[in-house]
Amino acid sequence: MTASTPGTPSWVDLGTADLADAERFYSELFGWTAEVSGDYITFLRNGRPVAGAGPLYGVGQPTAWSTYVGTDDADAVSARVAAAGGKVLVPPFDVADQGRMAAFLDPAGAPFSVWQPWAMRGAELFDVPGALTWNELNTRDLDGSMAFYQAVFGWQYRNSVMDGVPYIVAKVQETPVCGIQPMLPEMWPDDMGPHWMVYFAVHDCDTAAEHTLALGGHVLHAPRSLSIGRYAVLSDPQGGMFAVLAGNR
Repeated sequence: MTASTPGTPSWVDLGTADLADAERFYSELFGWTAEVSGDYITFLRNGRPVAGAGPLYGVGQPTAWSTYVGTDDADAVSARVAAAGGKVLVPPFDVADQGRMAAFLDPAGAPFSVWQPWAMRGAELFDVPGALTWNELNTRDLDGSMAFYQAVFGWQYRNSVMDGVPYIVAKVQETPVCGIQPMLPEMWPDDMGPHWMVYFAVHDCDTAAEHTLALGGHVLHAPRSLSIGRYAVLSDPQGGMFAVLAGNR
């Protein structure tokens, strides 16, 4: 399984209200270096692409991280999204010679994108400090979301429990690729919509949370331990939400 395997989250990028400050914040937090092309930044870790960032294009659009699922046919995915009850926000289009992408809303309202790789394959480093380690859908319609993504990407599912809450592991060819968890009313504020969360690996979760505060960011959920490791939910100074995970070794 690689980032270019269809149905696997292959890239994440940040749409931000302050691109220069995002470059400062994430470079210092994760040790990334920035490769700038026009108004888009490709962040590198050990010289390999791990994430991207660009400006906001929609009026009132919040700063947020986006999850891209890899595909070998963005147009076919777009058709399946529409047929399964999702919304096509941005129809498939070419990004120069880099690839072809599209953006969608699932039926519960969570935004996500797809990336059909050409010259740019997606992230080239995973599961090491400073790189993407997990993607997770938080939804208020668990059954509907599972049916939708199965129709669009052919995901299979394994039932699990995380910290006493039902948790679904999505699989491609029997390999886990991402998670889905229900947004239980007693655990989530009413004004928080369904969304995809991105998790970056770190050496030490508590240190990463402290560093985030020192850089002007925020700790939304303080570090806590789970069976898989220790994690925290953080945000950058512009409000872009993400999580960090120090996995058990």
